[in-house]
Amino acid sequence: MGIAGNNKFDFDTIVDRRNTNSIKHDFATRRGKPEGVIPLWVADMDFPAPPCVIEALTKKANHGIFGYSDTAEEYDAVLADWFRRRFHWQIESDWLIKTSGIVTAIYIAIQAFTDLGAGVLIQQPVYHPFAAAIQKTNRQLVVNELVLKDKRYEIDFDDFAEKIIRNKVKLFILCSPHNPVGRVWTKEELIQMGEICQRHDVLVIADEIHADIIYPPHVHHVFADLKPEFLSFTITCTAPSKTFNLAGLHLSNLFIANEELRKSFLRAYQAAGLDGVNIMGIVAGEAAYKDGEEWLEELNVYLKGNYDFLADYIAKELPSLKLIKAEGTYLAWLDFRKWGLSPVELDDFVTNKAGLWLNAGTMFGIGGAGFQRMNFACPRSILLKALEQLKKAENAVR
Repeated sequence: MGIAGNNKFDFDTIVDRRNTNSIKHDFATRRGKPEGVIPLWVADMDFPAPPCVIEALTKKANHGIFGYSDTAEEYDAVLADWFRRRFHWQIESDWLIKTSGIVTAIYIAIQAFTDLGAGVLIQQPVYHPFAAAIQKTNRQLVVNELVLKDKRYEIDFDDFAEKIIRNKVKLFILCSPHNPVGRVWTKEELIQMGEICQRHDVLVIADEIHADIIYPPHVHHVFADLKPEFLSFTITCTAPSKTFNLAGLHLSNLFIANEELRKSFLRAYQAAGLDGVNIMGIVAGEAAYKDGEEWLEELNVYLKGNYDFLADYIAKELPSLKLIKAEGTYLAWLDFRKWGLSPVELDDFVTNKAGLWLNAGTMFGIGGAGFQRMNFACPRSILLKALEQLKKAENAVR
């Protein structure tokens, strides 16, 4: 079941995450799910973090003092080296703002750069906290719906521009790579969106948290680096959390090159009473960016193997189910529409008949009806078990 060849890291061993306060594994009944469902929902991985991270955290824990902390020059250096080597992006230390999470930063940015009732554009189906952040801050949700063609989503650029003009949009939240549909936007697609935003004076929040998990031949392009002008109206959001499975350590990196935008964001951030980041997040992030690349390369091979296994199983054993092509991320977007179930019926089937805890597609917008999102960042034996349960349930009712 594992990947072939001589591999340094083990992604096949099942690590028992029960009774560790994991929201993925320990809170099924509290969240309305039956006990014993296989949890393939929230986007964290069921693999231990890189050994270099565990070693650094252990060293810090043994030191025993956890006072107020911040990153030093070495963190800035390893972060700059990471983006230079992997994305050919030259960042400057002055651009960096560290926050406890990208979602927090999005809430702050919406309030810092838009007025009450202002239109904020997103591309659904998309990561559900985007819509929540817009609505909970009393802004207007404006949607440029993605278009599904031949198991691959595309952008309706005419609608994109029209929605900006008609709703006087001044803020666009870009998801790149895209969660949940798995698109890695091409350079041409990103430039076309950027030029439209530039013409209409639209600020871009580029959530690029999944940028390190890409499947060849696809390539992630940093939006802010595609044209010199884009850098001046972009807030680039990144984090080690998805890349190295560090979500619980709450560390994100924002890059804002425009000094006025950076000052405005910091004023809003501080006005919300926010300051500082998790000390263990700092330690883990620095270790990961410095020494975790070999682990990441093997991880990506394993994840691609999981995706290929998933695709092959569905094609052979569940042909009425469609798998949307994933170009990046470890999230599969499953199309159940041929089954003819309502969203409520589909959720009930997946949860109570198949015994799986997935994310309901409607969570990501109206266009998600008939879909479910599956997190396949787990040992392959778990993925097989989940698929066998789904097949058994389908055979029992169809």
